[in-house]
Amino acid sequence: MRLLLPIVSILIALALLLPGVTQPVLSLEGKIDKSKLAQTGIEMIADEGDRNTRNMLMMASSMFGLDKLEGEISAYQKTRSIWGTVNELAHNKNYLVAVLVAFFSIVIPTIKLLMQLVFCLLPASKFKQNLGVTICALSKWSMVDVFVIALIVTYLAGNAEGETGGLIKMHAELGNGFWYFTGYCLFAIAASSFIKTDAKNI
Repeated sequence: MRLLLPIVSILIALALLLPGVTQPVLSLEGKIDKSKLAQTGIEMIADEGDRNTRNMLMMASSMFGLDKLEGEISAYQKTRSIWGTVNELAHNKNYLVAVLVAFFSIVIPTIKLLMQLVFCLLPASKFKQNLGVTICALSKWSMVDVFVIALIVTYLAGNAEGETGGLIKMHAELGNGFWYFTGYCLFAIAASSFIKTDAKNI
């Protein structure tokens, strides 16, 4: 019974990690008002001409009702998972960042959980004691998972803001991957606390 809780926590964390990495973490959608788009277009064209050209364009805009257009059009849309962000970073030749994100959000969590599972299944021994020390050392990096998610959300939002130039109204929505990854973090933290308690008793 003493081992049941940590083993169940580890298995649930592993099960949540896969969709947490592959499912969308954040979806961004940008919409622009049609009348604002028409006005911006006219102003950009007018900047190339003189004052008379600007007045003529404004008259034409009013005549054709371009300043009274209603509704919005979708101008920007991006959905990314952690793995998708790693691929995008690599595609943009940000290899170091891509490797670091993959390492701290995929490799380290997987290795740590598998080591914890082995620890729970081993009988008391010197090897188990050393493994417990290693796991406790790795647990110091547990908040890196959360930090990586925060970086990805910031990266996507900042990238979108840079591309829109303030003209587009952005709407961000957290995806399923964010909630799966949050669930993984909670169960991983619970498993780590069980392992620390057990390691001290060896």
